[in-house]
Amino acid sequence: MAKQIFEVKNLSFSYHTLNGETKVLSNISFSVNYGEFVSIVGPSGCGKSTLLSLLSGMLFAEEGEINFPSGTRPKMGYMLQRDHLLDWRTIYQNTILGLEINKIMTKENLAYVNELIKEYGLYDFKDKKPRELSGGMKQRVALIRTLALKPEILLLDEPFSALDFQTRLIVSKDISNIIRKEHKTAILITHDISEAIRLSDKVIVLSNRPATIKNEMEISLSQTTDSPLSYLEAKEYSSYFYQLWEDIKYEET
Repeated sequence: MAKQIFEVKNLSFSYHTLNGETKVLSNISFSVNYGEFVSIVGPSGCGKSTLLSLLSGMLFAEEGEINFPSGTRPKMGYMLQRDHLLDWRTIYQNTILGLEINKIMTKENLAYVNELIKEYGLYDFKDKKPRELSGGMKQRVALIRTLALKPEILLLDEPFSALDFQTRLIVSKDISNIIRKEHKTAILITHDISEAIRLSDKVIVLSNRPATIKNEMEISLSQTTDSPLSYLEAKEYSSYFYQLWEDIKYEET
């Protein structure tokens, strides 16, 4: 039986400004298991990134709760739309930035970073600067920097949105494989329905504000090859896509 890493129960959140209150999330409930890859989709501005901030502890819910069966909030790592690599540092220096800031530059942690750099094809580029790398490679560096801190949960806020279509297909598949190989739990925010289906074990659909959960869909694709486009040939793909498309289209009309 799958082991739960966290559970969201009846979560609600509003932003308060001088102009009044804007309710963003209303009565959100779902759970995520260890090692699961979950995507959250929904109309623009519905509160997907706000939900991620609540999960990370950067924001606090007004109502409801986030429960962690372990008793403590697991260590979490963030990946954003931009890689936020520092141009004046080498690739290696960028990957160990979190270790420096947290003052945990141990032999074990540095060895782990070097192992990741070699494993994921960046060893020959470790002394180069970010400007010398492609967009896809820079996202891989950003992931290694995040993994260096050994988070249990990765929060991914549209990390592939700035990439062109071909690069996005390859890099998202590549990073998904890395996350699964490292046995991490991942929560992905995306506007791309196909991407959500292709990468996820489960897709959660949010409604318009104040967002509620409109649908929660388990994903299982019968892919026969490891090609980035093989998901299109899976017999389940079209039914998943149609259902998610209808859910979101209805909300945006």
